[in-house]
Amino acid sequence: MNDIKKFKYTDILGWSVSRYDRFSNCKRQYFYDYYAKFNKDIPLEKIQFLKSLTSKPLETGNIAHDIIKDILKRFQISAKPINKDKFFKYAFNMTEKYCNSKTFFEHYYKGEIISTSEIYTKIKSVLENFLNSPRFSWIERNAVPQSSQWVIEPDGFGETRINGFKAFCKVDFLFPIDDKIYIIDWKTGKADEKKHSRQLTGYSLWANYHFDKNATDIVSMIVYLYPQYNEKSVKVNDSVISKFANTVETETKDMHEYLIDIEKNIPKDKKEFTLTGNTFFCNYCNYKEICPGNKF
Repeated sequence: MNDIKKFKYTDILGWSVSRYDRFSNCKRQYFYDYYAKFNKDIPLEKIQFLKSLTSKPLETGNIAHDIIKDILKRFQISAKPINKDKFFKYAFNMTEKYCNSKTFFEHYYKGEIISTSEIYTKIKSVLENFLNSPRFSWIERNAVPQSSQWVIEPDGFGETRINGFKAFCKVDFLFPIDDKIYIIDWKTGKADEKKHSRQLTGYSLWANYHFDKNATDIVSMIVYLYPQYNEKSVKVNDSVISKFANTVETETKDMHEYLIDIEKNIPKDKKEFTLTGNTFFCNYCNYKEICPGNKF
């Protein structure tokens, strides 16, 4: 499936589930995430550094996703069984590399020593759940023969168009079997079925747009890999797609309200991006150091 459509770059903002979630949770955090270069009183380098802070849950997900991506890409080269001793040594080395190259929120703000072995313990459990799952065996039996047609975390950000609006819906793993397209999204954190279902619906629209597949020919599933393996199918039909497309249009226009120039994606003044009143978000915000919200 190599016919993914390409788009010419534009400055216009693109909707995504994560972007609108940030916008909904805290407008000021949203400003720092997406419009740091327009900030007048804090150096851009400082904001970019704070944005780059990772966390133990986030990095666990990043590492697990990248290792699973490597497993799938390996299947595109060879269908030989995985040597698990070598595989888990590789997984540990990747965990160590990632942990040593990042600055963690827990260390920067709390002085916590980041333990590679602690993070790897969870990653090992995630990977064991993946390798031992019926779905992994099913993929080996049914999907590997068409591995040249797989889409594994494609380059870029998964740009597409929904109701004519720019949107980003980057799939983890998409593959054909017979006349169906399957989409799987891996999760290593807590289940959030509402948010995750929105993501999968977006991925279905991405497949619908790029491959001209009917909604009924797209099978989407959320795969939770921790603390145990669990799947949830996300049913998509023409009605769901139409409703979701309208939601994307509405939410995009909500974000446009905070711009002075939509075509150039230029924001209003920072003061228009109000602070959240929810202390939960403040406690876990990367920008605590520079944001007055940290006084809650």
